[in-house]
Amino acid sequence: MIHNLSYRAFVYGTENEEKVREALSTLLPTAQPLKEITEGYHKNQVIILQGKITKKREIKDFLEKLQTLTPSAKKKILTELEGRMDVRGNLFLRFDKQRAYLGDLLLVEHGDALHLKLKIAAYPARKEEALKVAQQIFKE
Repeated sequence: MIHNLSYRAFVYGTENEEKVREALSTLLPTAQPLKEITEGYHKNQVIILQGKITKKREIKDFLEKLQTLTPSAKKKILTELEGRMDVRGNLFLRFDKQRAYLGDLLLVEHGDALHLKLKIAAYPARKEEALKVAQQIFKE
């Protein structure tokens, strides 16, 4: 259902990197992000934690984790599916960092989040086909 999953989280100067890593591990327990240090708009240090998961078992574990989302969260994703997916069949989701740190998954719209890009496995690789597969993932 999913070819691979890319993830990214930003650690701002006011945040603790280890806590952001823990939040990431709530969503993706096997994630081993690469660390990139960069500079923010106000010349402050920003750490980018990012990586990609391609192993079938780890993707399956993530899909099981998605099933723990509330019915209202799944419904929200389903209704917004068209806008959350690009023409290549990549599905974009964001989860609240603070809530993930506490062990809870909350879908959010803001940028200060855990960013996920799911490459949906669809044949042929078109948005229309990927939407059908994604609907199966989030149906109740």
